[in-house]
Amino acid sequence: MSDLLEPLIRQRADPHISRHADGFYYFTASVPQYDRIEVRRATTLEGLVDAPVFDVWHKPDTGPWSELIWAPELHFNDGAWYVYFAAAPTRALDGLGMFQHRMYAIRNSAADPLGGPWEFLGPVDTGMDSFCLDATTFTHRGRLHYLWAQKDPAIAGNSNLYIAAMKTPWQLAGAPVLLSRPEFDWECRGFLVNEGPSVLIRNGRVFISYSASATDENYAMGLLWADEGADLLDPRSWRKSAEPVMCSCAEDSVFGPGHNSFTVGATPDEVLLVFHARTYTEIAGDPLWNPDRHTFVKPLRWSADGMPLFGKPSRRD
Repeated sequence: MSDLLEPLIRQRADPHISRHADGFYYFTASVPQYDRIEVRRATTLEGLVDAPVFDVWHKPDTGPWSELIWAPELHFNDGAWYVYFAAAPTRALDGLGMFQHRMYAIRNSAADPLGGPWEFLGPVDTGMDSFCLDATTFTHRGRLHYLWAQKDPAIAGNSNLYIAAMKTPWQLAGAPVLLSRPEFDWECRGFLVNEGPSVLIRNGRVFISYSASATDENYAMGLLWADEGADLLDPRSWRKSAEPVMCSCAEDSVFGPGHNSFTVGATPDEVLLVFHARTYTEIAGDPLWNPDRHTFVKPLRWSADGMPLFGKPSRRD
C-alpha cells in the first residue's frame, strides 16, 4: 500500500473539521467560487466525502461583504452555532482590489445548525480598520478567545497574528494583542504573511499553528506555543519556532500545505491534522483563483517532550 496521502475532499481550501457533542464531524471550507458558505456533516471523516452539502449563507450581489468569501469556520459557542468568515466589498463598485477583506459572523441558535435559520450578525470589529481574515475561536480557562490575521499599516507585510478575549461570541472584550509577525525567510516568500491560525491544547501547552508566505508552493506552516497556565494575552508567554513545521514535499508532489485545523480521531487522544495542499506547481495566473487546493487529513504525532510533530504533508510520519 502506498504511504502517500490522497485528498479527502478535492477543491476545498482552508478546511475546518470539528467533531461536536452530537457525534458528527462538521466540515466547511472555502469553495472555488468564493460565493457562499457550505457545511456538511457525517459520523465519520470518510463519510464527509459524499455527505449532502448545505449552503447556509450566500453572499449578496453588492455591498461591503459581497465578494471573495474566504475561510469559514463553524464553532459552537455559548449555546449557539457561529460561522466566522472573511469577505470583501464589491470590487466593481469601489475599485479597491482583492485584499480589502473584513471579518464577519453568522449565528444559528437551533440545536441543528443545518436545520435552523442563520442570522447575519455583521462585522467582527477589532478596532483596526484594515485587511483581516482567518478568524478562529477557542476557550481557555473558561474564557472565549478570538484569534485572527490582520494587516497593521505600521508594520511591513500583509498580515500578522492577533489574539483577544471575547465579550460575546461576535464581539471582542479588549484591544488586539500582536502575537506573531512575518520575520523569518520562510514566512516572507512572495508575500510577508502570518495567517490561518488554529489552536490545539494538549500536554500542558497551548499550540497555535499558522501559515506563512504566498499561497503557491512557498506556503508553509509554523508554530507558536505557550504554557497552558500562562496569560495568553501577554506576548511574552509565547514562543515561536524559527523553522517551518510543515512545508512542500516535492518528491511526493504535495505543495503549499497550510491553513490547517485540528480534529479528533477514533479516540479523544488521537489528534488529526487537517490542511489543504496542491499536487502540482504549474499554476496559471493568481494562485488564489486556482481551484486545486485539496483537503488532506493525517495523524499528528508527538515528541517525547510533548511537542506536536507535523511531519511531511504527504506521508503518515
